[in-house]
Amino acid sequence: MVLLSCPLFKSCLLPVVLLALFQFHTGFSAVVASLKKHHGHAQRGKPVFQTNHSTCALFAGTWVRDDSYPLYQYSNCPLIDAEFNCQMYGRPDSDYLKYRWQPLNCVLPRFNGLVLLSKMRGKHVMFVGDSLGRNQWESLICMISASAPKIQTRMSRGDPLSTFKFIDYGLSISFYRAPYLVDIGVVGGKRVLKLEDIYANGKAWRTADVLVFNTGHWWSHKGSLQGWDLIETGGKYYKDIDRLVALEKGLRTWANWVDTNVDRTKTRVFFQSISPTHYDPSEWSAGATAMATKNCYGETAPMTRTTYPGTYPDQKRVVDEVIREMHVPTFLLDITMLSELRKDGHPSIYSGDLSPAQRANPGRSADCSHWCLPGLPDTWNELFYAALFN
Repeated sequence: MVLLSCPLFKSCLLPVVLLALFQFHTGFSAVVASLKKHHGHAQRGKPVFQTNHSTCALFAGTWVRDDSYPLYQYSNCPLIDAEFNCQMYGRPDSDYLKYRWQPLNCVLPRFNGLVLLSKMRGKHVMFVGDSLGRNQWESLICMISASAPKIQTRMSRGDPLSTFKFIDYGLSISFYRAPYLVDIGVVGGKRVLKLEDIYANGKAWRTADVLVFNTGHWWSHKGSLQGWDLIETGGKYYKDIDRLVALEKGLRTWANWVDTNVDRTKTRVFFQSISPTHYDPSEWSAGATAMATKNCYGETAPMTRTTYPGTYPDQKRVVDEVIREMHVPTFLLDITMLSELRKDGHPSIYSGDLSPAQRANPGRSADCSHWCLPGLPDTWNELFYAALFN
């Protein structure tokens, strides 16, 4: 039996303006230094698992072999995106599909899609964030569909909003793409990341009964992967600022939106913590060298340890602090540690988004950020299911 205590149920621009777009403001450096000190960049400690005040430490545990997994087959879930569909694109091993998360002091309830459909009849669940949120969204749809393969469904794909509907139950499960959660606008032909503005995105989330947010990876992207040209904060524009500072400011804008707009008696709020990557083999192999191993390619089994290898993500510390200070109860799906152990769960080169030439060069092309489906995000949804109904 799982013992959980969850109180959450619930024209033209003036030249001077264009010039301002490219100015740096020296007063900001003091803010950066203060926040760096505040977050303790030099501090390295073990994570705190009991973030949700539950009698079951859901997020502390171990991976155990379980041949009753996976919960569905990729061939029976055609909505899986090519970048997540590892078996379709030639992954030769399958043991990574045979692991179940075992918390230290309880047992996760078995996911039951029919129970979810029944309890969520007429509801709207929305995942909001980046491609890791899309990873989880597609996983949940596949899991439910495996339990009810004959019911009527409808998919509507768009950008930023895609929705899958289980028509017989009136249940809609959506994904809203917002990699930073806060808004991105265009000023003077430049993409501007607006750290204090979330109105444009937020108006699309108001009607959901359950909201599952995530953000993280895009805040550190640079070069061609960077999703903005300038950052706006405090009414000023910057070419760049400390990315951890930017993340905190953006998350506090998001948290204020939740506290201001969410009716806790009608809407449940979840936040998926930082999903780890596996580009550094020294995290799981003390003898790894850059020449011998470069990333997750070829990894076929989880790590067996129970502590976080290497440095715990600073982004995770920011997430923890912001959520802790929110007024609307927000359940942290603390998947960081359990996902870090799954170096075997990434698409690597087995992705439909890669060309043959890229697949032939795993040291450069392997995807060690996203996750195979079926695979790890199914466990995220088992934890989501446990928190939602217990």
